[in-house]
Order: sequence, then structure tokens, then C-alpha cells
Amino acid sequence: MATTVVMPQMGFDMQEGTIVRWLKAEGDQVSRGEPIAEIETDKAIVEMEAYASGTLLKTVVGEGETVPVGQTIAVIGAPGEPLPDLGAAPSAPAEAEAPQEAPAAPAEAKPVEAPPAAEQVRASPLARRLAEEKGIDLSRVSGSGPGGRVTRDDVLAYESQAAPAAAPAVEAAPVSAGADDAEIVQLSRMRQTIARRTAQSMQEAPHFYVTADIDMTQALSIRQQLNEKLAGEARVSINDMIIKACALALVKYPAFNSSFQGDHLLMHKQVNVGVAAALEQGLLVLSVGDCRDKSLADISKASREVVERAQAGVLREEDYSGGTFSISNMGMFDVDAFSAIIYPPQAAVIAVGTVRKQPVVLDDQITIAQVMKATLSTDHRVADGAQAAEFIVEVKRLLENPVNLLV
Repeated sequence: MATTVVMPQMGFDMQEGTIVRWLKAEGDQVSRGEPIAEIETDKAIVEMEAYASGTLLKTVVGEGETVPVGQTIAVIGAPGEPLPDLGAAPSAPAEAEAPQEAPAAPAEAKPVEAPPAAEQVRASPLARRLAEEKGIDLSRVSGSGPGGRVTRDDVLAYESQAAPAAAPAVEAAPVSAGADDAEIVQLSRMRQTIARRTAQSMQEAPHFYVTADIDMTQALSIRQQLNEKLAGEARVSINDMIIKACALALVKYPAFNSSFQGDHLLMHKQVNVGVAAALEQGLLVLSVGDCRDKSLADISKASREVVERAQAGVLREEDYSGGTFSISNMGMFDVDAFSAIIYPPQAAVIAVGTVRKQPVVLDDQITIAQVMKATLSTDHRVADGAQAAEFIVEVKRLLENPVNLLV
């Protein structure tokens, strides 16, 4: 029986995706788990894997087209197998017939001075987004798609034609900006997504914060010995040790590895630690999967590989949307401490600063230790202060006794 492939939801608030490139053509054999397309989301280009094995019978959505999450984009089945009813395909012709009924009333059709509102114009999601980014009124764009639907190419064509006429207006705009010559800078899609998600997180999740000082002296010593033993096969970082410590703490305190779902918690079985990575195009939370069962060397390798895929612009779905808890590390920027915003729909995030030498009291004696500050941000709907304190103290215990990270 043929399998319909739908636009996947690669992220908590992803509503639509764009087919950047089909990696397989119609008639090609595909295996379950094999990448078949590259999907552009608000934040990255992600490889989509096949749900089933068989022949790619049909690609329903073309390259460059944007469709909502859940819409059929392809069909996989046996060679020569009849295609299933795709459902959404007939909708375009049906909608195309509606505008042709309007000319039946000539007297009312004459006034053309008031164009329809942009929201009422039939346009593809990609065309709407492009028009919004470029400040183009969709009601003024002629559509070349089915039933007069405005496409991405229509928006680009309109922009190229309108550009010369709009030039004087662009030059005059700064006059009203004030004496400081303020400049308007359009946000990228990724920055818009970051703005939307962080605002949503702060509005919906009641954050509270717990901070602890962690003595990293032994952890740094173990790390040096471990890297010497690995001899270049892998290089364990401080962040890798923090990932492992958090993973073990999440097993002991599973509420922090859950998601709030209105009247219940969704308890995740896997411990997938998300790592906030600052890339050139913006911030991404990249997931390192199954950290509970990975060694420090394995975590180091997995972390490096996921960052390399992000920098190359091609991520896997699990890299982008699989995280169940996150770490934000600003130690490399010489930051002592900060509080991070929870990444929805996760329940908590831990923020760590740089490791500094500072005097501490140990056995009533003043000594020098390598200290790192860590702040846990928690969704109060999921856990209370005492639970958060127990969790961060467990992370502290594991890092201050790093032999626990090796077993």
C-alpha cells in the first residue's frame, strides 16, 4: 500500500516548510530513513528522511514551494501502484472557479479603485512571506498561478518592475526618522523566529532561577588526562562534561526532562540535550541525542558533528527538533553568569559562564579553585524551587566529582 509523505513539523512552532531540493526523483528507489528532500524551516535547512521503503512514485510539491505542516508532499509505494487520493490536489481548480462568478453583476464590477486587502489575495505561503519581507502590497501583484494565485516569481517580478519608481521614496524616508539618522534594518527570518519564540516562552512559561557555584578544578584535571589518553581521536570540552552531568541528573530528576501539556506532563524517555549555538545567521538549539548512554568521547564527537552540519546548512530532523533539555554556554565570551530563556516546549535550561580562578574556603583554609557559575531556568508549572535546587546540586555534585562521568 502506498505511503503518503507529509510536510513534517521540524520544531515546536513550525507551521510551514519550503522544499529546497528533492534528493530523489520520481521513480527512484528509497529506503526508510534515507534523506529524500531538503526542507527550509524558519531557522535552517533540514534533511527530511523517508518514512518507508519503496519507489518514489510522485512528488506532489515542487522545489521552491511552501506548504503547511501536514500537507502531502510525496508518495512512496511499489512500482506501478495506483496513487492514493491526494485530497488537496483538486482544491486549486475549485477555488479558481469562484472569481469567474463575479462578472455576472456588471454594475458592481466597475469600481476598481479599491483593490482587495492583501489578506484576501490568493497567494502561496512563500509569496506571502516574501511580500511581507520586502514590504510589497500583495493586492497590487498580478498572479500567474491557478485562478490568479500570486506566486513567488510574481512577487519578484513586481519588485523588479517597481524598484525604479520606489527609489525616491526610499531616499526620503530617513527624513522622518529624526535627527539621529536612524536606520530601519529588516529582521531575517531566523531573527523573527527567535523573537517570536523567546517572547512566547517568557509570556507562557513562568520562569524562576536557581544559581550555584561549581568547583571545576577536578573536572579540568580529568579532562586534561582524558584528552591526553584519547590522543587526538576526540577532544572532550568542558561543555561535553556539562552535557554528561546534566544527562545523568535528568535521569534522576525526570521532571526536568519533560514538557508541560496543559493538564499533564509529557515525560520524555530519551535524554536529548540541546546546545545553544551562535551561528552567523542566528541562534540555533542543536540536539545531542541519547546523552545518558554516551561516553564523554561519544558526546564530544556527536556535538562536533551536529555543529558542523549546522555550519554547512544541512541538518537532520533530530538535530533540530529533538532536544528535551538545553544548555547555554557563554564561557567562551568571558561572561561570569547569566539567565537563559527556556526553549519551548522544554521545561528547563541551564546557563553556564566562564571558569575562573578564585579564592575559596576549603576545610577552613583559603585556597585557589577553578569556579564556574551555573544558573538553572525552570518552568514553574513543571517544578518548584526545592526540586530545581536538588537538580542543580546534583549537576554540581557530578562535576565536582567527575569520575562519575566516566562510569
